[in-house]
Amino acid sequence: MPNSRNKPKNNQKNERRTRITDTVLRDSHQSLLATRMRTQDMLGAAAMLDRAGYWSLEVWGGATFDSCLRFLKEDPWDRLQQLRKALPNTRLQMLLRGQNLVGYRHYPDDVVRKFVERAAKNGIDIFRIFDALNDIRNIEVALKAAKDAKAHVEATICYTTSPVHTQEGFVDMALKFESMGADTICVKDMAGLLTPMAAFELVTKLKQKVRLPIHVHTHDSSGLAAMSYLKAVEAGAEIIDCAISSMASGTSQPPTETMVAALRDTQFDTGLDLSLLSEIADYFREMRKKYRKFESEYTAINTKTLVVQIPGGMISNLAHQLKEQNALDKMNDVLEEIPRVRKDMGYPPLVTPTSQVVGTQATLNVLMGERYKVITSETRNYFRGLYGRPPGALDAVAKKAAIGDEKAITCRPADLLEPELEKIARELDGKAKTIEDILSYALFPVVAIEFFEQRDAGKLEPESLAEPLVEKVAQTPAGLHLAPSEFIVTVHGENYKIKVAGAGHRDSVTGKRPYFIKVDNRLEEVMVESLTEVIPSTAGEIEASSVPQSLRPRARKEGDVTTPIPGKVTSIKVSVGARVAEGDTLLTVEAMKMENEVHTPVNGVVRKINVKIGDSVNPDETLIEVEKE
Repeated sequence: MPNSRNKPKNNQKNERRTRITDTVLRDSHQSLLATRMRTQDMLGAAAMLDRAGYWSLEVWGGATFDSCLRFLKEDPWDRLQQLRKALPNTRLQMLLRGQNLVGYRHYPDDVVRKFVERAAKNGIDIFRIFDALNDIRNIEVALKAAKDAKAHVEATICYTTSPVHTQEGFVDMALKFESMGADTICVKDMAGLLTPMAAFELVTKLKQKVRLPIHVHTHDSSGLAAMSYLKAVEAGAEIIDCAISSMASGTSQPPTETMVAALRDTQFDTGLDLSLLSEIADYFREMRKKYRKFESEYTAINTKTLVVQIPGGMISNLAHQLKEQNALDKMNDVLEEIPRVRKDMGYPPLVTPTSQVVGTQATLNVLMGERYKVITSETRNYFRGLYGRPPGALDAVAKKAAIGDEKAITCRPADLLEPELEKIARELDGKAKTIEDILSYALFPVVAIEFFEQRDAGKLEPESLAEPLVEKVAQTPAGLHLAPSEFIVTVHGENYKIKVAGAGHRDSVTGKRPYFIKVDNRLEEVMVESLTEVIPSTAGEIEASSVPQSLRPRARKEGDVTTPIPGKVTSIKVSVGARVAEGDTLLTVEAMKMENEVHTPVNGVVRKINVKIGDSVNPDETLIEVEKE
């Protein structure tokens, strides 16, 4: 690594200058643009960013790893390597979810150690490490791995408010981090809950007990962030997270330029050049226009976040997920349900992955019209103790619905996990080109294998950024005149991107069949005889053969197992001939980035399995046939 990147100091008593971490390349666009910024748009500003003099740039981790593979069709490791090369004089920082790394479950210790080692090797200087439950047991292995890699460790307190969280408890946590060898302590306020006076009091208490520099992170979701930063700096915080102004505020961080100006000519002066920052802001102002389709009305300042405690990145992704399920009108209902689910789960801080676990379960509670009618695998695992020790008591009714009479574990969850890396390497059987590929697969097996296959075939097609501009016509056999399955419809001057995602089975009485249609990525289901009833076409009648259509039988019998919502099969738990009892999990289907367990409705024997891992499935299909006993 270049010698010009000065190492962060463990003790800055003799220099009171405030340092700034800019989040524009990670948390900022995760919070505002559903994590969709592409590497090429980051590289366009790299030279300016490298001259700015930031304490660090946050460039990796969080949801960026998943988003690169799933939506952008980019290798996240390649992104890191390119940014490292383009930013030789700036410390690069990542957000690491402790034992969860950048995924949504706990990974074995061998995966954690190797991931941290390779992240450092590929360019990460500073690891901000946290656990969603503030369970220090889940941070220990990653922290030691980062120290072994000679990286800077920023051990992190997830700040939240609840009947079971206190400032004294946060200070005790910081003291434990100090004894573990942390280099800095971060107060991570992911939902914008930190009020100015609370910030002053907490930082004051930390500085009285802890000798390490304090780094404060918040979001401007509630409009409090800049005031809270000012009070935190006055109390002794050395480093604050900001975002360049054109990618700031709302669910993002406070503007970098605003804080630089506020502290200028004081003992806390940042020393940063406002003229250069203005040029950086101009660049991202233009760049942001490319991603406008991913912005939503829920990324602006909204003081309701003080009640629901949703972090910035979660809001934009939640809005996008609800839109895909044709349920954006249910957003307020979901926001009201989230605090209830959080209480049921013992008041976990809402940060990935617990924000996804709580948010997705709350969404399903609303969409299904009944609380805990459909329970995700992640919710069950949370109640089993597989995410760690909940901060407070669990609701007995919710726990019963999730895991019945099963007893939750009390040990460190990763102690139950067997090493995986060698096994995964064998599973991939040559599909992985590097150790980084193996790690990507370990974290996101279904998404990664699809990425590898598309990469090897030279068919990596990223999600479209543009508002629909051209009609994309599906390839059809010679001589057939079929309508395209993806096209543009203009209504009163507005363009709508229409994609026929699947076709179900014709009803024997009405003669109609269900079609699953995405309108600007929002899923719709219509029952029609043919799609020409919905979309008149000059390309000829839209036949079922012109769209992705299920070959699986329609669910009719009591033992036909179906999915409650469209998604992708991620695991199959049974084989033909297996005896199953009502309620047993037969397979899992991924929807809204969470795995949803699909259960058998009857006691019986598995007679036929109509799906394989990776298949896209719809609600009217028979995925597994169980013969009732």
